[in-house]
Amino acid sequence: MTQKPLTYADAGVSIAAGNALVKAIGPLAKSTARPGANAELGGFGGFFDLKAAGYEDPLLVAANDGVGTKLKLAIETGRHDGVGIDLVAMCVNDLIVQGAEPLFFLDYYATGKLDNATATAVVASIAEGCRQANCALIGGETAEMPGMYSEGDYDLAGFCVGAVDRAKALTGNDVRPGDVILGLASSGVHSNGFSLVRRLIADNGWKLDRPALFDQDRLLGDLLLEPTRIYVKSLLPLVRGGKIAALAHITGGGLLENIPRVLPEGAHATVDADAWPLPRLFAFLQAGGAIEPGELARTFNCGIGMIAVVRANLADDVTSTLEAAGETVHHIGSIQAGEKGCTVRGSAETWSAREDWSAIHHG
Repeated sequence: MTQKPLTYADAGVSIAAGNALVKAIGPLAKSTARPGANAELGGFGGFFDLKAAGYEDPLLVAANDGVGTKLKLAIETGRHDGVGIDLVAMCVNDLIVQGAEPLFFLDYYATGKLDNATATAVVASIAEGCRQANCALIGGETAEMPGMYSEGDYDLAGFCVGAVDRAKALTGNDVRPGDVILGLASSGVHSNGFSLVRRLIADNGWKLDRPALFDQDRLLGDLLLEPTRIYVKSLLPLVRGGKIAALAHITGGGLLENIPRVLPEGAHATVDADAWPLPRLFAFLQAGGAIEPGELARTFNCGIGMIAVVRANLADDVTSTLEAAGETVHHIGSIQAGEKGCTVRGSAETWSAREDWSAIHHG
C-alpha cells in the first residue's frame, strides 16, 4: 500500500491560515507607527531607531507579562476585544513606573487551532493598547500547536521595550518621609486576582451573561473584562518634568505588596482605606467570598491601579495635571520614617470591616 504523503495541514497546522492572519493584521500594526518605528510586519525581527525617537543618553527598560486566567473569562464569553489592551497595559504600566516611555511591543499568540476571527480581534485590541500607550507594535509570533491547548483556548504573552534618559529614571531612591501618596483610579479588576474571581464565580453560580446585581445596566462579564487602564500618557509629562518621586503599578499583591517595591530602606507607606470609595465591583467580590479587608488589600487593586509618590508641596499641582489628563485621583496616604513596607488601614465599616483594621507588609 502506498502511503498518502503527509502535509503540515494533516498534522493540524494551517500555513495558509497563518499567512492570512499576517495579511489581516498588517494594517493594525501599521496604525501604531511612531517616531523610531514604521511598524511593518513580515521580517524576522523589528527595527527601532532610538535616535529618531529623540533620546540623547537613554537607558533601555524591558518588561514582559501575560493576561493570566482573565483569558478564560474572555474565551468563555466570546469577548476578545479587550484582552489585548490588558496585555499591553501590564507591560507599559510597568515601564512608566521606571520613568520609561514605551517604544515598541511584540506579542505571542498561541493556540491549538488557529481561528483567524478570534486572533484578529485579539491583535486588534493589542494594537488599540499600543495606540493608547503611543507604542509601536513592530512584530510578534503566532503559534499553532495542536494538542497543547483545549479547543477554543489560546494564550497571550507580551514583551515591551521602553527608554528613559538616564537623569530621569525613577529608582525610588528619591522618596522621603513626608511625601504624599496619590492613587490613580483603576478601570476595574484589571488583570490580577482572576483565579480568585473565577473561584467566586463558580462558588456563587454567578452568570456572566446576566446584568450585575449592583449595576443593572451592564453585564457582569463585561464589568469583569473591562480592560486595564493605561496610565502612560498622563504620567509621562510629569515624570519628565521631575514632579514624581516614585510610581507603583498595583498588580498581583495589591496595594500592600506593590508599594514597597519602589521604596528605599527606611521608608514606610501608610495608606488610608477611608480616603476613597471601594468600587461596587470589589464590594461585590468581597461579599461573594467573605474576604477580609487585609486579604482584599493584598489581592486586588481595590480601585487604585497606580500610585504616585510626590512631594507634599507638589501634590495639588500633580493632582490637577492628572485630572486634566482624564485621571481620577485620590490622596490616599503618606510616607513615614520606618521599616521599609506598607500599612493599609481603615475604620470600622470601611470595606465591610466590623472594627478598625490594618494590614501590613514589609518589603
